[in-house]
Amino acid sequence: MPPDYQRVLAIVRQADGPVKTKNVGAVLGLETVVRGRLEPLRGRLTKPVGRGWPRKLPDERFTAHL
Repeated sequence: MPPDYQRVLAIVRQADGPVKTKNVGAVLGLETVVRGRLEPLRGRLTKPVGRGWPRKLPDERFTAHL
């Protein structure tokens, strides 16, 4: 898995619970006020969901916990 994906997934894995894309962006130091700036990050979170990890919840949050 590319380093960018590894870094993003590590943030989700280390979180105490489900996280929003905005929270992951803040940890990465991205501008989180403008939603469009987070779309590439949302893609990095969503793409591995097809492989079973992380889990995407109905409220658009992501978690490593079942």
